[in-house]
Amino acid sequence: MDGLTAEARIKQPGMPPEAPLEMPTQSLTHFSRAERRILQAPDLAYTPWASRLFIFGGALALTAYGANEMYGVVKIGEVTLLEWVLVALFVANFSWIALAFTSSIAGFLWLLFHRESAVSPPGLKGKTAVVMPIYNEAPARVFAAMQAICEDVRATGCGDAFDYFFLSDTTDPDIFIAEERALIAMRRRLPSERIYYRHRRRNINRKAGNIADFVTRWGGRYDHMVVLDADSLMTGETIMRLAAAMEADPDAGIIQSVPLIVNRNTLFARITQFAARITGPVIACGLSLWMGRDGNYWGHNAIIRTVAFAAYCGLPTLRGKPPFGGHILSHDFVEAAFMRRGGYAVYMLPTLGGSYEESPPSLIDIAIRDRRWCQGNLQHLRVLPAKGFKLVSRQHFMAGVMGYVASPLWMAQLLVGIALVLQSHYIRPEYFTSEFSLFPAWPRFDYERALELFAVTMGVLIAPKLFGLIAALADRPTRRGCGGGLRLVASAVLETVLSALFAPIMMVIQSGSVMQILFGRDTGWSPQRRDDGSIPFKSIVRRHRAHMALGVLTLFAGFLISPSLVAWMSPTIAGLVLAIPLSWASGQLWIGVALRRVGLLTTPEETSPPAIVQRANSLTLDLARNGRDGEDGIKALHADAAFREAHDALLPPAPRRKRGEFETETAMAAAKLNDAATLEDVLKWLTTKERMALLNDRALISLLARLPATAPAEPETEAPATVQVAERAFNQRLASG
Repeated sequence: MDGLTAEARIKQPGMPPEAPLEMPTQSLTHFSRAERRILQAPDLAYTPWASRLFIFGGALALTAYGANEMYGVVKIGEVTLLEWVLVALFVANFSWIALAFTSSIAGFLWLLFHRESAVSPPGLKGKTAVVMPIYNEAPARVFAAMQAICEDVRATGCGDAFDYFFLSDTTDPDIFIAEERALIAMRRRLPSERIYYRHRRRNINRKAGNIADFVTRWGGRYDHMVVLDADSLMTGETIMRLAAAMEADPDAGIIQSVPLIVNRNTLFARITQFAARITGPVIACGLSLWMGRDGNYWGHNAIIRTVAFAAYCGLPTLRGKPPFGGHILSHDFVEAAFMRRGGYAVYMLPTLGGSYEESPPSLIDIAIRDRRWCQGNLQHLRVLPAKGFKLVSRQHFMAGVMGYVASPLWMAQLLVGIALVLQSHYIRPEYFTSEFSLFPAWPRFDYERALELFAVTMGVLIAPKLFGLIAALADRPTRRGCGGGLRLVASAVLETVLSALFAPIMMVIQSGSVMQILFGRDTGWSPQRRDDGSIPFKSIVRRHRAHMALGVLTLFAGFLISPSLVAWMSPTIAGLVLAIPLSWASGQLWIGVALRRVGLLTTPEETSPPAIVQRANSLTLDLARNGRDGEDGIKALHADAAFREAHDALLPPAPRRKRGEFETETAMAAAKLNDAATLEDVLKWLTTKERMALLNDRALISLLARLPATAPAEPETEAPATVQVAERAFNQRLASG
């Protein structure tokens, strides 16, 4: 775009010339080893057998210990069927936390003793596209983030190696027009950057389809692509290092960074932000150690080799209807598995830094997002048996499934435990039956052993948080950035307590989500709420009244059965009984701000914000204040001829249609436009879908432009003479009485 005048730049097309790549659909049922590519740098390939033996072997040994102890709790006398069920549920749940425990030990040790050298990479040779898929997001925020990224990349001296793309699937007509206006303004502000925008008329296959559309049409222009989310932010140094790592490793297909959470202010978001900053590095390093080059992909803040993605990551459509059929929702795990099957490496750089994202502001918001993720992960059960997948890839799928199935398993374990206690307290054993037996078949427990096992379980569950706290205390910049050692410890205790209270609520919510999906209920695709606004209290009560009722009922039943049962279940009961006030508090901005003022739940990125975060936040405020995000899109297009011309240039070529076939929304919009006398009629008559059809059709825009904004005022005319004579006669009769 260099050398163009401002006027010419406004009229630039949205996208560069196409450079297609074939993206064949991958098969889940057929694969031959001959299809796997040969490694170009075999010296870089390795398998972390020692880490896997320690982590998985340790988890297996710990699970065996837990299973033996649990069996010891119930084996006094003959073990009943219900007790066997309790043991099985305990082992399933304990194995999950045992793996997280051993992985966190490895990550903790690596964090303490490993130090990476910060050597600047050499100049880049290839071209990289930085792509941001967007869907009904606030334009001021996403365009501010991309501008901050552009500026930071340019400051590294490698700016010419990167192009920037907004890939819009927006369905709101006003946001669609606001995106285009933001693009034009951004091109004016950054005349030396190549910034592009594409809006899809039909958002087929959601985000995965959005990325696939880019790759198949423009992917041939770029060696790599950095995929962002709408809330992503990455420093220029980090993006450059990812590109350099990809160029240095010809067998790398995906290199994943570990994003930290920033800009969060509500109570729940600050809990998530603090936990991700303190415990997250331990978890990420542990994962990286055992995954090696068989890693996973989280869908954003990562760099991808474009040719490899096109060759091996064409997603199939699953047979049947949603929720288990149709297009693949959680596409990222599947793309990583296909990439590994094709012979490319997928790995993580856990200590790279400079990668950021945001998180939902409240418990209800995260539950809405979790519902979609739950369906996507359970859908992976259909993908799990695919031919040619690496064993580690299958483990990633099972970990994702277990992340949601663990909730109903936990709930089932609690219910079975309550049933056993109820049975032992209120139903008398029958000692003399028709069958000879020295002892009755009756549930009895070793309570001392049960208490010890409970303590071990809690220790295993909390250990990753403790490891993260120790690692943070040992790192001076992190310790100081969290307000000092005392505040860091106090924050960790507060986060642990609050997380324990929120956990049973999420258990019930996730259990409900799993059951809904198993019974065939599909989730929708609504944009994620990213602001810090609270939810109306009535909505909170409606969402959590069943959770609170369940907690009160459990508390009442527990006291009837045994006070010790209430003490054992107190964390779960407390979270459910307080579900409504906890959920209300989770979205409150003032609580989060008050905690920040006293130095609790703070992170280094909050006390000393990175320059790119400050720049993005400043730009967001400026664009929101001076932009036109809230304006009516059709009004804006009608009022500004220059913008209509720019909009025309950004629109893709009109799709061909068969004779006799019409899109309903386009046909209805055309009929209403032809019948309208003014712009006011159009604004009154058109539905949201018809507005989108109008904005995507050049012919309809021409019709719109010819309409007056309002109807012209009718001129006053003198009444005919006969009318005037009749009025005078009537007035005379009225005056004469």
